[in-house]
Amino acid sequence: MALPQMDRFTPVFAIAAAAELAQMHPQTLRQYDRIGLVSPQRTRGNTRRYSLHDVARLREVARLSGEGLSLEGIRRVLELEDRVRDLEGRVRELERALTEERLQRPERRVFAAGAAGGEVVTLRRGARVKRSADVVVWQP
Repeated sequence: MALPQMDRFTPVFAIAAAAELAQMHPQTLRQYDRIGLVSPQRTRGNTRRYSLHDVARLREVARLSGEGLSLEGIRRVLELEDRVRDLEGRVRELERALTEERLQRPERRVFAAGAAGGEVVTLRRGARVKRSADVVVWQP
């Protein structure tokens, strides 16, 4: 029988072990779970199971708290860090897609802003879009 694959997101630590690894009291971990700072996964019996990612996040909470941030400030910092990480991943995806497009169609530019409203258009090499001083509001 093959062993299950484990990574840093695999929930393996009971609350006592996670608290020891994070150098916190188990009650602190329960409080952080209640307010949504670090929410571990639950077993079928509804006990908390923490991953290495959760333990690292608990340590980050402790560091930020030590710097004087409130719990709400810490929640916002963690939320923004997660958003930055997601956006960095999206940028990497788009960079890969751009590279692939350039390799597949070297005779074409990948994109340019269209003159009629900021839409994305494909141009042949050497073609140019008429420049405009119009203000265009981009909407995804």
